[in-house]
Amino acid sequence: MKTITANEAKTHFGELIMSVQSTPVRINKNGKPVAVMMSVEEYELIEQMKLEALKARLKASEEQARAGLLHDGETVFSDILAGKYD
Repeated sequence: MKTITANEAKTHFGELIMSVQSTPVRINKNGKPVAVMMSVEEYELIEQMKLEALKARLKASEEQARAGLLHDGETVFSDILAGKYD
């Protein structure tokens, strides 16, 4: 991934917009990464992947709940603190 400074991004914004159509660009300020600029298509793909991952996790949780494999968090922590699993 190409890295540029925030000042370069500001100075060459038009070029940056064209550049990110092919690959994301990391933007550093004071030597530290502060942003990544990417194309709309890539952003939408990442958002779709996040949504699909969330749906898969929810489906797995629903299946675990139906199978009786989920536990109440407060009960589990109370049991741990009470030494039930020592």
